[in-house]
Amino acid sequence: MTRITCNLSVSVDGFVAGSRQSIENPIGEGGMRLHEWHFDPNADDQAVIDEWQLSPGAYVMGRNMFSPGRGEWDLDWRGWWGEEPPYHAPVFVLTHHPREPLIMQGGTTFHFVTEGLDAALEAAKAAAGDKNVEIAGGAGTVNAYLQSGAIQELHLHVSPVLLGAGERLFDGVSAELTLAPVAVVGSRRATHVKYRVGSA
Repeated sequence: MTRITCNLSVSVDGFVAGSRQSIENPIGEGGMRLHEWHFDPNADDQAVIDEWQLSPGAYVMGRNMFSPGRGEWDLDWRGWWGEEPPYHAPVFVLTHHPREPLIMQGGTTFHFVTEGLDAALEAAKAAAGDKNVEIAGGAGTVNAYLQSGAIQELHLHVSPVLLGAGERLFDGVSAELTLAPVAVVGSRRATHVKYRVGSA
């Protein structure tokens, strides 16, 4: 049965990206520090990575996670990840500006959805089959899906890092949201907590 999941690396002060995102700093200033556990994993970290990357059959992301632009598309822009993105599945990008699907190497196709959150999620569910749909980010997109009640599992990878400012998780999310921890794994670079999401 398809589940709606979300994995986020987050600082201990609650930010999933730093300030001043740019081409040079796609996750904002200091944002890459949140992902050091991913680049130098121990066995426990690697098990988390494997579950994260092998379970989704489709992804949803916000435009800002795909591109630094805000207006009409620069059609030369093909994402942050090079010609073979790490998704290996359909990715549905929320945007206000239409664009033809972008077929990449390794099984990733980016589809650009202008009809909103529900339309993107329904398209991702249809593409995923019996696998999970992963809400990939960024913070605004995740917060919107948390507020809507769509996300069923939230996996937070808490890095021992303070960013001080940036894109904060749970901004605009109702305090009625409930998080029930179902698994915790720790390493020297991150504490991985899996929550079941509900409402009071």
